[in-house]
Amino acid sequence: MTKKIGFFSGSFNPIHIGHLILANYIGEFTDLDEIWFVVSPRNPLKEAGVLLDDALRLEMVRLALEDYERMKVSDVEFHMPRPSYTIDTLTKLTEEHPDKEFTLIIGGDNWRQFHKWKEPEKLTSNYRLFIYPRLGEEVMIPPQLHSSVQLINAPIVEISSTFIREGIRAGRNIRAFLPSKVYDFIVRNRLYR
Repeated sequence: MTKKIGFFSGSFNPIHIGHLILANYIGEFTDLDEIWFVVSPRNPLKEAGVLLDDALRLEMVRLALEDYERMKVSDVEFHMPRPSYTIDTLTKLTEEHPDKEFTLIIGGDNWRQFHKWKEPEKLTSNYRLFIYPRLGEEVMIPPQLHSSVQLINAPIVEISSTFIREGIRAGRNIRAFLPSKVYDFIVRNRLYR
């Protein structure tokens, strides 16, 4: 039987409870069997200081997902040419896992920019898309895409990794915004200071 997998990609710098709330909702209120958190490698064109090392971000996602049976972490993009493009990653995963059907999960803000992505038509032709709402983003789906693109009624959680990094740098207690194992890992390793 084909397993339905949600492809949830990001830098997760760091992963926070907003990511988990969203993935948990999608896993419970759609037909997906699992959600795969695909950690994006550092873009060589971006400042190194902005994005933590790939291995540290991967470890934080692994720690965050330990207690969630249907959420998995993937480092597939670490082993691909850079920069990585979603269509290439999904093509590779589909080839490696012919028994799985992938659904791309993106925010309303990314949907607005979707026409600028690499091969957007190929993405909507070959994969389903779940779009989750973002504050202030109206999601318009053209009628010809209604069979493959769906706006899901997920809760809007306005927590950003930027907010968390800035809070840590300012010495604020942001424990409530992070999975406890991730918070402990950040404190122990003095990250984002």
